[in-house]
Amino acid sequence: MGQPQRIEEPLRRKRSKKVINSNPSAIKKINTFTQVSEFQKEEVRRELLYSYVGLILKFGLLIVFSTSLVNLGLASHQRVTRNLELSYLLEKESKRLTKLRLRFDEMFTNGGEQSFLKEQDQWITPNSVRVIWR
Repeated sequence: MGQPQRIEEPLRRKRSKKVINSNPSAIKKINTFTQVSEFQKEEVRRELLYSYVGLILKFGLLIVFSTSLVNLGLASHQRVTRNLELSYLLEKESKRLTKLRLRFDEMFTNGGEQSFLKEQDQWITPNSVRVIWR
């Protein structure tokens, strides 16, 4: 009883300074690698966003070009239709002109005046006075 009792403490290892000093560099390496991986993930996200924006722009241009092409087709169809109508009317009027030109030429041939007066008789009502200026 007179002797003091000894309490044994578990054995603690003392860390050497080398281990302590090397440990922060390992942490720095891990932090650097995580930063690099974060940067790569960010870059991948950015590239994905740019590709989406490019895809949207391409679809927009496709829509603009397709509507322009449809409008151009409709306008050309209208022009062709109008051109066909005008060519039909021109042909009809040119036939009429040739017919009237032949009648005009017949008026100045021998006996053309008499045939002209006979045509005019049909337009003059019966029992009316006809005046011919010479």
